[in-house]
Amino acid sequence: MKARTMKALVYEAYGSPEVLQIKEVDVPAPKEHEVLIEVYAASVNSWDWDLLRGKPYINRIGGLRKPRFPILGADIAGKIIAVGASVTRFRPGDEVFGDLSGCSWGGFAEYVCAGEDALTPMPKRLSFEQAAAIPQAAVLALQGMRDKGNLRKGQQVLINGAGGGVGTFAIQYAKLHEAEVTAVDRACKRDMLLSLGADHVQDYRNEDFTANRRQYDLILDVVGTRSVFKVKRALKKGGTYVMIGGLMPRLLQTLLAAPLIRRFEKKNVTILIHKPNDADQQVWKLLAEAGQVTPVIDRLYGLQDAAEAFRYFGEGEFKGKIVVRIKSETPTP
Repeated sequence: MKARTMKALVYEAYGSPEVLQIKEVDVPAPKEHEVLIEVYAASVNSWDWDLLRGKPYINRIGGLRKPRFPILGADIAGKIIAVGASVTRFRPGDEVFGDLSGCSWGGFAEYVCAGEDALTPMPKRLSFEQAAAIPQAAVLALQGMRDKGNLRKGQQVLINGAGGGVGTFAIQYAKLHEAEVTAVDRACKRDMLLSLGADHVQDYRNEDFTANRRQYDLILDVVGTRSVFKVKRALKKGGTYVMIGGLMPRLLQTLLAAPLIRRFEKKNVTILIHKPNDADQQVWKLLAEAGQVTPVIDRLYGLQDAAEAFRYFGEGEFKGKIVVRIKSETPTP
């Protein structure tokens, strides 16, 4: 590798997308158990958005006044160009995708270093852009439905916030288990949600799923805006409510109320703690290669327009994932 500097999307203060700038910075060097990746695509997640704004304030841990990681981006796909001395799983030239939230972030750049355990070989027949849309959102959907929700064939499932990254993967995974899926989001996403297999679609602005007397075996809540005491009304006895995201007061309320709801109403209430890992990424790799799931990409931006990608994300109208293309090239067949 000859390049010593690279272009990256950098922010030096918390705020709106206006604080994001394209700058020339040094190319990182891989440590002993790391690889250096030439990034072809990276996708925007809600965690990126929260880190950009520094809200809620828990996202400022390690960087109270200025960002700890000046380059955002966890979900990436690209090609390995150098490996650390102790790396055994990969070699230069391998095409990979993965979630760097457990490493050092930095995905919105031409190059990034990552621990080898964070990475998975690219799914065959998928583009770098499609692969970059998978890691964090798909793994959250899998861990929420399979691990926390104990999803079983034929169950009635409700997904609140179904039109984003996590929700679009969750719908497809639930339908693979022949579940009856109710998708809750904005009306403008209705056609997309139905195309993914949702059996029912509710516009949260016109219908409150906690007040219509219907109950579900599993509720996967990506947005967490409603009180757990209202949500439990929509849960069958023995059912499970999995909270993936939401406002801090709602998270705390759910955490404190869970034991009481479990004891007195026999309903399971839990919060998912994200655990990025290669094994779960492998699950989605195989499903994608088999054509059983398809990443939904709303818009594709170039690195020079990445700040606009964040602006669009903040509007909440996007369907599935927003992807930033760093370099144009199709993966090796």
